[in-house]
Amino acid sequence: MSQSPSSQPIRFYHRGQIVEVQGPHPTRSVLDWLRGDARCTGTKEGCNEGDCGACTVVIAELAEDGAPDAVGGLQLQTVNACIQFLPTLHGKALFTVEDVKGQCAGKQGCATGKPAGGAELHPVQQALVDCHGSQCGFCTPGFVMSLWSAYEHHQQAGTRPSRQQLADELSGNLCRCTGYRPILDAGQRMFDLPATRMATEPVVQALQGLRAQDAGLDYAAPNAAQGGRVDSFHAPRTLDELAAVCEAKPRARLLAGSTDVGLWMTKQFRDLGDIVYVGDVAEMKRVEERHGEGSLDGGELYIGAGASLESAWSALSQRFEGLTDVWLRFASVPIRHAGTMGGNVANGSPIGDSPPVLMALDAQIELRKGARVRRMPLHDFYLDYMKNQLEPGEFVQALAVPLDAARRQTRAYKISKRFDCDISALCAGLAIELDGEVVKSARLAFGGMAAVVKRAALAEAAIVGQPWDQAAVKAAQAALAQDFKPMSDMRASADYRLKVAQNLLQRLWLETRLQQPLPLQATSVWSVMPHAVHQGA
Repeated sequence: MSQSPSSQPIRFYHRGQIVEVQGPHPTRSVLDWLRGDARCTGTKEGCNEGDCGACTVVIAELAEDGAPDAVGGLQLQTVNACIQFLPTLHGKALFTVEDVKGQCAGKQGCATGKPAGGAELHPVQQALVDCHGSQCGFCTPGFVMSLWSAYEHHQQAGTRPSRQQLADELSGNLCRCTGYRPILDAGQRMFDLPATRMATEPVVQALQGLRAQDAGLDYAAPNAAQGGRVDSFHAPRTLDELAAVCEAKPRARLLAGSTDVGLWMTKQFRDLGDIVYVGDVAEMKRVEERHGEGSLDGGELYIGAGASLESAWSALSQRFEGLTDVWLRFASVPIRHAGTMGGNVANGSPIGDSPPVLMALDAQIELRKGARVRRMPLHDFYLDYMKNQLEPGEFVQALAVPLDAARRQTRAYKISKRFDCDISALCAGLAIELDGEVVKSARLAFGGMAAVVKRAALAEAAIVGQPWDQAAVKAAQAALAQDFKPMSDMRASADYRLKVAQNLLQRLWLETRLQQPLPLQATSVWSVMPHAVHQGA
């Protein structure tokens, strides 16, 4: 990192040119900069916590060679601008609703992000007009950006989404007055209009230029709220650099997708101090199968701690049955694009949805401090509420899931008040392996039932070595009451949590019993919904 911390500007592509922002505080949000400095007020502030989608924007990065979902050499992802910190834009491109009108190849002003004057509306916008998809209009820019991203991806692939796939894409966009039917109508209608594609060449060239000139962001700015104290922002590019910074600054706050840390600022006004951003470390984003020396016996799915929730859940769902529903119900698409599975695990929330599923799959967590790398079973990582095995200066490097976990039948169940985009009252990751009629092994992990996510050791012991029948289920249900003493809170009562957890064991048996097991679609809401062709199913 060649430049001194105090002098290095944040540089990114916006509205057809490279923008340089000098010295903002590291926790300033993208939304605040857009509305306050860039005067791009189409992007709205609603909840200021990444829940309503009024602030949805699209971030573009250079796509890796062979990336299956690349659009003209770019990786396009919707994110919530309200909880993204401005320095994380360094080296990327930012698109907002102001950029959509007239973005088409070969037209003056198009795809550069410059105002297109009297150019016609983009098919996304025109379809919303035709289908009466806007009433008060406050949420509309966010819907436009989510639909625009979906439009570009499907046009690139030569596909057309089902109505349910569009609903999945819009899971992070809230509308309180128009309702979703006309907006989904518009999502289908936009593909009937003359095709309009974004010209990506100028963006690719600009980002390539940024990459060639820059070795990573490293700067500091005064914190006015803390008497002018200087806070630093470090964005290393390699694992070795990341390990060195973490060891040198063991009290620094690690930042990945900002989907949790961002709320510490917008809702709790917490002082974060120095920040180390892992989002520019390509090695941390890898999701790949590994075999041989250093890997788990039988091979492993290696999930870098900086890999997005979307990438990680997609890879898990492709290899292990029964995970698609919990993947698509994990927050919203913009949150899954920004958030990371490593962050969800390291956060240590007792209601996190990733840890119970990963525990059911016998996942190991990989930790690094300096040059030292160590692994442990994930179920040994958590010690108590918000306490774990991490040492000062140590960070989560990856998660490793043994591929032979596929020999077990795995299910993941999420219980929440809302079906989409809600925090779990409890989440279960359950896996069972049969040897004939007898249970050979079991992994029963629950979130929302204790101070930490953990496995139900007594319930597992009650069924291992026993015939997989109704008597075994009843024994496991009784043991579950000894494994957990859940608490009551705003999401559920203790009695409700325990009863539902016991019922989920019954559901597991119904779906995995030897005689007439219920198929996945028999217990899925999607099978009784119209337009039930579901993404990933």
